[in-house]
Amino acid sequence: MAGIDTVSPSSSPAQKLSVIEIEGKGRSIVASAPLRAGEIVLRDSPLLLYSAFPFFPASGPHHRSNNIYCSNCFRSIASLPLPPSCPACSAAFCSSGCQSVAGSSSHSPWICQSLRRLRDCSSSPLVAQSHERQVLSRYLLAAYNLAAISPSDFRILLSLQGNPSSISADDARFLHSLMSSLCPSPAPEFGFSMELTATLLAIDGINGFGLMEPFHPEKDRSVRAYGIYPRASFFNHNCLPNACRFDYIDADLNSRTNTDFIVRALHDITEGREVCLSYFPVNLKYSERQRRLKEDYGFVCNCDRCNVEANWDDDDDEGEEAEAEKMSGNGSGMSEDGEEAMEEEGMEGEVVGDFPHAFFFVRFMCSRDNCGGTLAPLPPSHASPSTLMECNVCGNVSTEES
Repeated sequence: MAGIDTVSPSSSPAQKLSVIEIEGKGRSIVASAPLRAGEIVLRDSPLLLYSAFPFFPASGPHHRSNNIYCSNCFRSIASLPLPPSCPACSAAFCSSGCQSVAGSSSHSPWICQSLRRLRDCSSSPLVAQSHERQVLSRYLLAAYNLAAISPSDFRILLSLQGNPSSISADDARFLHSLMSSLCPSPAPEFGFSMELTATLLAIDGINGFGLMEPFHPEKDRSVRAYGIYPRASFFNHNCLPNACRFDYIDADLNSRTNTDFIVRALHDITEGREVCLSYFPVNLKYSERQRRLKEDYGFVCNCDRCNVEANWDDDDDEGEEAEAEKMSGNGSGMSEDGEEAMEEEGMEGEVVGDFPHAFFFVRFMCSRDNCGGTLAPLPPSHASPSTLMECNVCGNVSTEES
């Protein structure tokens, strides 16, 4: 059993998580000490970040869409009257300080030169017609740049598991050819081969996390950027997670940690138990969850919730709604016997007779329209657990009773 800090010692959290091998799951994160409800169990900084926007020519009608976020930290800069920008490639930044930091990291001279060349070839039909290829080309630029500026971090990136089926062979060949046409590889130490490009694409396929736009009640959330995080990548999925992710991408300009991946426990987690996230909103139906997990991550989920819902008609929500309504009208949300069973399991709200997730929906699902977020207690203060619940999507803070 390895402490999770061994993945990236420079930003390790408290010694409360470990990485172990679990049969059928591979590397997994477990609690190596009891975790309290609301506790921040992991704060992780990205190995690399890249834009979720296609690359349009500088003179094109959509060029402005590439310059409403800082090219380094991806804060919104749409309200800034005249944000500093790169004179060579027009990349914009939230501040001169962020631009200076980017000059030796995310916006190195090699990246700047490559972005200019990518812009010039983005009118090619094979590039322009594929949003996915344009975004993946940004990822590959960021990955090869990482190899040049931080070989040790690049080795960590290569150590992450990948899913070869997440990218087509045609896309891999095309993207490798595109990368080779931009400019020479910035890191001769690692070479520049089709095999390495395919490996990097496979890693991105199952390790990339989206940095999302703020919640809007009348719009679907979109992704403004993607990041790969060295330790967060070890979290496995569960359709009834016991932890969830928070990010604060538009945080104060003075903060250099706005892209950190912050994980908080939903409830008390006992030592030795696996800590899991949901890779998407927990209110998705069974068929949609299974489809996305198979297509994007290459596995079939057999969690308690999925084993129950596999026998449901996917268009029939009556069982779910009736059970959730019964739970919400039961004061504490469950019987005394049920509460005792939860406490013994150390996984409050995960097992309720034949319906393992009714209590979860009542306690941890945000009720705000069009949100679909997960509620986690605010971090506990000293010995007292917080009674305030924060939504990881809309940011709404409420009491447990409301």
